[in-house]
Amino acid sequence: MEDLREDRPVDLVAALARARSPEPPGPDTPAGRAVRSWPGPPCPLPQAGPAGLDLGTLLRLSLAAADDSGRLRPVPSAGALHPVDTRLVVGAGCSLPPGRYGYDPVRHRVHRLGPQPRDTPPGVTAELFVTARRTASHYGHRAWPLLLLDTGHAAAALFLAARALGTDEPEARLDGGTGSPLATVRVPPPGGRGPAHPDAATRAANPPPEVAAPTPADLLARRSAPPPLPGTPPPDALRAVLTAAARAGSGDLRWCVAVGPPRPALLALSADGTTLRRLATGEARPTLAVWAAGQAWLADAGAVLLAHGCPADADAPHIRRAHLRAGFAVHLAQVTALRHGLAARPVGSWQQADLGAALGAAPDRDFVVHGLALGTPHADEENPT
Repeated sequence: MEDLREDRPVDLVAALARARSPEPPGPDTPAGRAVRSWPGPPCPLPQAGPAGLDLGTLLRLSLAAADDSGRLRPVPSAGALHPVDTRLVVGAGCSLPPGRYGYDPVRHRVHRLGPQPRDTPPGVTAELFVTARRTASHYGHRAWPLLLLDTGHAAAALFLAARALGTDEPEARLDGGTGSPLATVRVPPPGGRGPAHPDAATRAANPPPEVAAPTPADLLARRSAPPPLPGTPPPDALRAVLTAAARAGSGDLRWCVAVGPPRPALLALSADGTTLRRLATGEARPTLAVWAAGQAWLADAGAVLLAHGCPADADAPHIRRAHLRAGFAVHLAQVTALRHGLAARPVGSWQQADLGAALGAAPDRDFVVHGLALGTPHADEENPT
């Protein structure tokens, strides 16, 4: 069997503490191959029959690169380094024969690795692993939170692609209980059936159907907007983005959004989710820009969605779970933002971002885990200075 474990074990608690420190990364190192070297010859993804799950389209809408460089893909990634590797466990009802396959997102090909395990259900289960070297080549000791966030984004991309194809409800497992694989997404074939009683961890990762039902065109058009992202989004769009994030990333995380003038504040959803309430008053965006690896443009973003939680004493499963769910939820929030006509860009690297302490609570209990910068297209033209 292809070994997808990291070459060296990682102390995730120590890795996160160091990533959150002000220590800058060292110089860049070689990133290595853009795609895992799967054994065996590459095979094309055939078209599905009328009742089958089209794996080629599922992967094209989620993980496939749009050009040979491997950089331009539907799913965002820190530094466009794309560390997530995907192994497919294929059951009945799919466009590929049952078996285990490694996926090459640059060539949009698969490599057969062997037979499927016993009792493999119909449909496909995508197992997500990472090659840490790719992200560490640029981000150094800050890599591990980004690797987990990227995995959450990849899981969300698969989840949304399944929704767009109209399959039975997909299931993302982001419980953080293991590092190999970091996450899985099961997609049943059309007319298939998932487990009758998914466990609580699985249910918590999966938002209700009304949160996001994108079209294939929505997913193919999804890209992270380049900064700057000026222009404050309207309240109804902010509420929709917050709702998508909160429903997909509940549990260990809380959610708020920083907005600027004329009434700068941190806003959160009301208890019933129908309105925005003021969590704190004052301008937070310049501080967020400092915390986000000194990205100065963030101080002028129209709004910044924040996932926060994951205290300093969190254990490894908690760290994995919080970051995986943050990436998953921010991805759904990004697609929601795009469908509301907003520009959006995920922001993953955060140092000394103790939001709880900044708001007067106990230190080391409530850190920024992930962010999504938001703006309104053509804001500069609409509001000339």
